[in-house]
Amino acid sequence: MSWVRIWIHLVFSTKNREPFLITSELRKNVINHIKENSKAKNIWLEEINGYKDHIHCLVSLNREQSISKIAQLIKGESSNWINNENLTKAKFIWQDDYWAVSVSESHIKNIKEYIRKQEEHHKTKSFSEEIEEFMIKYGWKLIDDSK
Repeated sequence: MSWVRIWIHLVFSTKNREPFLITSELRKNVINHIKENSKAKNIWLEEINGYKDHIHCLVSLNREQSISKIAQLIKGESSNWINNENLTKAKFIWQDDYWAVSVSESHIKNIKEYIRKQEEHHKTKSFSEEIEEFMIKYGWKLIDDSK
């Protein structure tokens, strides 16, 4: 029997970073739905939270899952559910892209705490500033795939 534990910190935003998830009640409903859907699809979702225009997930991949498939399953189904339930005035869409980074087992506690405190965190920092920090921290450069 194979044993696999690959932790991924997955972050995705709403299309054009529109603040669709404006209320904490709406965010809570969407997050609870993503949790239920993830469980039904055998996605190990350890932690999830977000703010007005994005969601953070800590997931553990099994041996048959990929980051792109997990992101597709979470984002696709949740946007469909949000629109079917008419939870937003305009059509809800997640951005096509996402941000994902592997997480060492020794950092899980800190990442979970960081994800839990999203609302508090974003009282002082925008999502754009948060992404910029990640880019600097991990030495990433933005690449335009459309060229």
